Amino acid sequence: MTRVLVVDDEPQIVRALEINLKARGYEVHTADRGSAALSTAGQYPPDLVILDLGLPDFDGVDVIRGLRGWTMAPILVLSGRTDSTDKVDALDAGADDYMTKPFGIDELLARLRAVLRRSNAVPDEPVFSIGGLQIDLAAKKVREAAGGDVHLTPTEWHLLEVFARHPGKLLSQNQLLTEVWGLGYETASGNLRFYMAQLRRKLEADPARPQHLLTEPGMGYRFEP
Repeated sequence: MTRVLVVDDEPQIVRALEINLKARGYEVHTADRGSAALSTAGQYPPDLVILDLGLPDFDGVDVIRGLRGWTMAPILVLSGRTDSTDKVDALDAGADDYMTKPFGIDELLARLRAVLRRSNAVPDEPVFSIGGLQIDLAAKKVREAAGGDVHLTPTEWHLLEVFARHPGKLLSQNQLLTEVWGLGYETASGNLRFYMAQLRRKLEADPARPQHLLTEPGMGYRFEP
């Protein structure tokens, strides 16, 4: 049975989530404070955490950092905070996805299933498709249906490889800049915008309306192969 830890100080939200999750066969544990969340997680290691950021004792981002010190269980942030800084801070600390309140229970359950699928996925061969293109990460080749190759620069490949390791996951701008360019480039947003545009031009059927390399306004980017 999948174990979910719900961390929120609003009793009505906790109750609604507990009812809906238990009805679908999840084991549910709850906490209304950050300290209680870390203690409960240690006693009953969760398969997934649903976390509010505005907790009475300390910030939810600190809870994320505390959990990430020992577990890679997916963390779905469910918060009333809509400022992009809060969203990016949560993602940089290790959250897997972010939803704002008020929320629809059907969408939340769909997001929950998606992050669980990603965390439980067995690694495939490093070959996948984007539209009519075949991406072979091992061979570092992009092949068209007609058999020709699409050339990617080393930086474009590196960026694509980061996305390929986290399919469907929301990645912040800081995460991508640090992984692709290294420490010290966290503010080089122009680099990232340029290479995202290049990848879309080469890989998307319609770069102006991308279907795979998606922008999440105020948060970052998501790759949907």
